[in-house]
Amino acid sequence: MNNNDKNRFSEPQPSIRLAYLVSRYPAVSHTFILREALRLRELGFEIETASINPPDQPLDKLTAAERAETERTYYIKQHGLWGAMAAQWITLTTQPSGFFRGLRFALRLGGTDLKKLAYSVFYFAEALMIGQWMRRRGLTHLHVHFATPAAAVALIARLIFPITFSMTVHGPDEFYDAPGYYLTEKIAAASFICCIGYYARSQLMKLSPPDHWDKFEISPLGVDPALFTPRPFQANPQPFEIICVGRLTPAKGQAILLDAIARLRREGRHLRLRIVGDGPDRAMLERFAAENELGDAAIFTGAVNQDQIRELYAAADVFALASFAEGIPVVLMEAMAMTIPCVTTWITGIPELIRNGEDGLLVAPSDAEGLAAAIARLMDDPELRCRLGEAGRDRVSDKYHLNRNIDRLAAIFRRRLGGEQR
Repeated sequence: MNNNDKNRFSEPQPSIRLAYLVSRYPAVSHTFILREALRLRELGFEIETASINPPDQPLDKLTAAERAETERTYYIKQHGLWGAMAAQWITLTTQPSGFFRGLRFALRLGGTDLKKLAYSVFYFAEALMIGQWMRRRGLTHLHVHFATPAAAVALIARLIFPITFSMTVHGPDEFYDAPGYYLTEKIAAASFICCIGYYARSQLMKLSPPDHWDKFEISPLGVDPALFTPRPFQANPQPFEIICVGRLTPAKGQAILLDAIARLRREGRHLRLRIVGDGPDRAMLERFAAENELGDAAIFTGAVNQDQIRELYAAADVFALASFAEGIPVVLMEAMAMTIPCVTTWITGIPELIRNGEDGLLVAPSDAEGLAAAIARLMDDPELRCRLGEAGRDRVSDKYHLNRNIDRLAAIFRRRLGGEQR
């Protein structure tokens, strides 16, 4: 390496400043966004965070890192009507053309559907608030996680204010209702889009012409193997403990998992399922467990934070996820990093993470019998559990290592935004 090369690589990277917008931040099910923001700041980025909604847990339930992030985050809804009116007045008097351009676009998004129209008006008000916040902070680029309502706010804000925006797209909800999420409009307006995997990118390609495809960057999520470390292996645990972590919603298929556990119990197997998470399906799932006489074989722990989840993982022998729809679940990465063998469904982006028989076991979605058979196979074969657990950790360390993948994201931001901020 010559002296010019040495000087070039020793020069500090120019600081990149950007705003992050999330629908709810911090959130139990989206801790990867917090980790991402913290790591980017370590790399010299100036990340300012904004959220439409407050955290999904009270302050005393948050970790220290989450509480610190809450203190520095701008919460749109907490500023209420007065905040919206102030942003409207300032924008109308200083940028009237942008104000009416954004308003016309929002009304066009709503169309003749009164419910959609009402939501579009809310998005417009929130776009005014986020734009004025960015103006006060001297920020010109807005990055949004998930192509859902928060991205609609960014889409409108871009038309009002001199800012650009980008997204990280996870799926699959946006793909199932692309018109309802205005996904084609967001693709067209975004400067670039980070896709957490190839499945996500393929769905965006399906919805856009090839001249937009160069916007799509592969930017996988990840976990920290130094934080999620191997747990003690037990060859013959009593009872055999299965853990499932996730929101209690129809997409997660927890009723299929409970059905599989009931089948195994009827075979006389001594096992216990711990369901970690909360959501609208909890009452139904508890009723389903009672109707199948699972008793203490099904434990509903509720939502827990990152300081507690590792203790629950450490007691588990298998991780099971019976989802009908997913992106690439971070909870699978966490379990794999802790050498917990995983059984999950062969859908969407999951096979990018888990290769059947190599890093875990994959079964068909909705197949309770197949899921039960896969769990039984792991119960009966300690060597297979050990092999899959170790291979799963290797897979995460190689392809889904948090710091390496955020470094990859940082390189995308520098390449895409570096010239914009000079």
